[in-house]
Amino acid sequence: MKPVKITEGVYSLRVNHFNRHLFDSLIPLPEGTSYNAYLVKGSQKTALMDSVDPEKAEVLFDYLRGEEKIDYIVSHHAEQDHSGSIPLVLARYPGAKVVTNPKCKDFLISHLRIPADKFIEVKDGETLPLGGKTLEFLCMPWVHWPETMSTYLREDKFLFTCDFFGSHLATGELFSEERTVYEPMKRYYAEIMMPFRSSIKTHLERLAGYDISFIAPSHGPVHKDPKFVMDIYRDWVEGEPRNKALVAYISMHGSTYLLVNRLVSRLEEAGVCVEKLNLDHFDEGRVAMALVDAATVVIGTPTVLTGPHPKAVYAAYLANLLRPRTKFVSVIGSFGWGGRAVETIAGLIPNLKAEVLKPVMVKGQPTEADLKEIDALAELIAEKHSGLRPG
Repeated sequence: MKPVKITEGVYSLRVNHFNRHLFDSLIPLPEGTSYNAYLVKGSQKTALMDSVDPEKAEVLFDYLRGEEKIDYIVSHHAEQDHSGSIPLVLARYPGAKVVTNPKCKDFLISHLRIPADKFIEVKDGETLPLGGKTLEFLCMPWVHWPETMSTYLREDKFLFTCDFFGSHLATGELFSEERTVYEPMKRYYAEIMMPFRSSIKTHLERLAGYDISFIAPSHGPVHKDPKFVMDIYRDWVEGEPRNKALVAYISMHGSTYLLVNRLVSRLEEAGVCVEKLNLDHFDEGRVAMALVDAATVVIGTPTVLTGPHPKAVYAAYLANLLRPRTKFVSVIGSFGWGGRAVETIAGLIPNLKAEVLKPVMVKGQPTEADLKEIDALAELIAEKHSGLRPG
């Protein structure tokens, strides 16, 4: 592998992982992922920006085989897909120092056992000269860990953002294209960044004061249109939810399925955009992406031993973790002899600061009266969505 020149003295060392299918033993990767390191070469010093997942360390060293000396390893985030190969790089380049903030230093010591004397600590706003190239360090806590930071390369107007603005996308293209990167970026934001919207809003406001030509994340392609990237993040972070309902459901014997189909049909007739997701084929990413925009979330569940179906529980728990902007929630479903499915799901979503709309739980197969209740729920949702942006 040869470093790919982005601009004079700045190189991409992207390591694609096309056949990785799951991240953090949780997140599906339908398009693989990449681990991006970058090389910044000044007239006096050379800095490696992050490393790669240890599983792909040999590819990183293939990129670096012509580099006799690395002076600095800038660590933006201690999670192992970025930092895991740092000990190996230090073994290959024993004179290198790890440049990071104090909190990230603590994490790297505890997670990777890097000796304390191998670090140079930097604070927010401090700079590091490389000779004709100046690195400015920007602490950006809670994107998505508390120690995360970015680096601004002043002369070339480069912003190295680690996970910020990333996408799980393995590709041979150096630069992103709007039509191909939007959905992977949205999936990435939904799964990883959405719970930290308030922090991200603050960081976006800060970055508005910087002249940025390139955004270089740690996953996915480099962005040469920073305005596009920041605008969609502002929409996801600050914009109102859309005229969209997520109906996430599972059915055991068909009763809940009848309710779901009736609700979806009536919502669509009322002009509400609906994303209908069968939890029997659970893709956490699809659920998370729908939560980014949906003003209403409806969980459809049968009753299992007096409680909601475990897959409905998982969906509710996931939504609670991700803290979407959802305005309204409801539960529909069926039971055989009784149960507390609604109460259980309500107890699982305290982080959703949403209005609870009247649930519809029916005994056995829905009657015409039950279906009329579903019609009323659809009518109420459509009324609540009045004035929202198109879905």
